[in-house]
Amino acid sequence: MPKMTYREAIRGAMREALRADTRVFLMGEDVGKYGGAFAVSHGLLEEFGPERIRDTPLSESTFVGAGIGASLGGMRPIVEIMTVNFSLLALDQIVNNAATLRHMSAGQFGVPLVIRMATGGGRQLAAQHSHSLEGWYAHIPGIKVVTPATVADARGLLLAALKEPDPVLMFEHATLYPLEGESEDGTPMEIGRAALRRRGKDVTLIAYGGALGKTERAAALLAEQGVEADVIDLRSLRPLDTETILASVARTHRAVIVEEAWRTGGFAAEVSACIMEGAFDALDAPVARVCGAEVPMPYAQHLEQAALPQPETIVKTVRELV
Repeated sequence: MPKMTYREAIRGAMREALRADTRVFLMGEDVGKYGGAFAVSHGLLEEFGPERIRDTPLSESTFVGAGIGASLGGMRPIVEIMTVNFSLLALDQIVNNAATLRHMSAGQFGVPLVIRMATGGGRQLAAQHSHSLEGWYAHIPGIKVVTPATVADARGLLLAALKEPDPVLMFEHATLYPLEGESEDGTPMEIGRAALRRRGKDVTLIAYGGALGKTERAAALLAEQGVEADVIDLRSLRPLDTETILASVARTHRAVIVEEAWRTGGFAAEVSACIMEGAFDALDAPVARVCGAEVPMPYAQHLEQAALPQPETIVKTVRELV
């Protein structure tokens, strides 16, 4: 399998889709001449031209709305929102239009729209550009939410999203763009299937997106201490693969959920509730959560790292359980 970076995998998936289907086009701020804020669309303007790689004004509500309209008209738009905090400016379009139109039209209209955005902290971009709000969107019926944590998933989940008849939001943790890995060409994945990244018998560690790497490092540290962990990569928050989660907890009898988002009302609480409802009798200890500190993200690097889950924090939490 070819080796590439996370950003190259996404670019490759978009290139494949643009070549294969004339209905596909990309739109967003700086996706054309600049090549994307994170260089994901670099070179696509030269290859496909300004009709299909469209730079937009700085107005998220407007260009997300244009993407919804284009999808209603039979196109397959990919809309890039620079970072997740800017998606709040398009919240009405996403929640009240994209997510509801199939239901409100009694199935007459679908919105086959893919919205991509960078998420997460760890880049010293302070309180404005370090949010992890994917759990907010996972709350909404009518859309799917994917959170690729590997190079292969970045490519495969985007290709899968482009085959969906309804809106898919893809959250790309910004620290993952330079991540290197292998990816098969042209292989869509099934949305809603978690991946078991490591197998153990003592505890189930559940993560997604940018938290996966830290969770895998924590599992390696725990193994040195004689504690073997299952590591589950959710990959998709809506739909959520509860079957894989519950099967793992039934074997290990303990669970720790790791996410960068704030603990209060976070998606980790949803996963915890699923475990409590579906595997309560299998638990030997309460479900634990390792989440981001309940503060606006600090700018100073040492404070930012202290506000984010770290492998050592995960290890400490597990040790308290076992």
